[in-house]
Amino acid sequence: MKTWLITGCSSGLGRSLAQAVLEAGYNVVVTARNPRVLESLISPFPQTSVAATLDVTKADQVAGAVKLAEQRFGGVDVLVNNAGHGYRGAVEEGDEKEVADLFAANFFGAVSLIKAVLPGMRARRAGTIMNVSSIAGRLALPGSAYYSATKFAIEGMSDALRKEVGPLGIRVVVVDPGAFRTDFAGRSLEQAKTAIADYADTAGPRRKENDKTDGTQPGDPARAARVLIKVVEGNTAPFRILLGSDAVRIVNAELEAQRREIEDWKELSISTDFSAGN
Repeated sequence: MKTWLITGCSSGLGRSLAQAVLEAGYNVVVTARNPRVLESLISPFPQTSVAATLDVTKADQVAGAVKLAEQRFGGVDVLVNNAGHGYRGAVEEGDEKEVADLFAANFFGAVSLIKAVLPGMRARRAGTIMNVSSIAGRLALPGSAYYSATKFAIEGMSDALRKEVGPLGIRVVVVDPGAFRTDFAGRSLEQAKTAIADYADTAGPRRKENDKTDGTQPGDPARAARVLIKVVEGNTAPFRILLGSDAVRIVNAELEAQRREIEDWKELSISTDFSAGN
């Protein structure tokens, strides 16, 4: 039986995924910074679940969660890096420490978990690493520059990682959700404390107090969880999987705009090549 380790299970997609994976009969190490919030989730599954305290920015807790998986279930077959939070603010408004904390949670925490599970996956020549990114890892909106930067980093790292570990039998999947009905726009969303008036019409509408989307997002986290299980269970898996009709629409439009720009500027781009006539 496969064992999953899922980060960020206190709420949202992480909790929905943990619930669905447990109901599907898998072993699951369910994690959160406060494991008490996981008791109702794991209590119906005493043989196949265990809760672990995990702040992904703390190396000892990362090592402890992986060790617990190894001791209880024999190792991690599926790692889902889901923990993280949002951050809003114009680039100029961003606080250095807040941005460093954002990268620690959203990017470096995921890297720590990956490095912790890879020795076991390499030994078994099998495993799946699923990194939850965002459509913000495919394009950036004003007011979300730093959040997008963490997700662009996840996507770039994952692209190289899959080429490194694919020959060893290990799959890497990046998940790009659109807007889902979770608490992302509520408790999980932080923002810069400084607001500069000149950005009121660009970054301003995305400030937390102006965001009216919470509770109206089109995505259903329970359905997303079932899709992610199907991806893991399949004989083949995509490198990137979009979640939600809004994700498909928005990313398609972005890719088309990028292709048009490449074509529009192609002649100038290729004019930089060395030429024997110059």
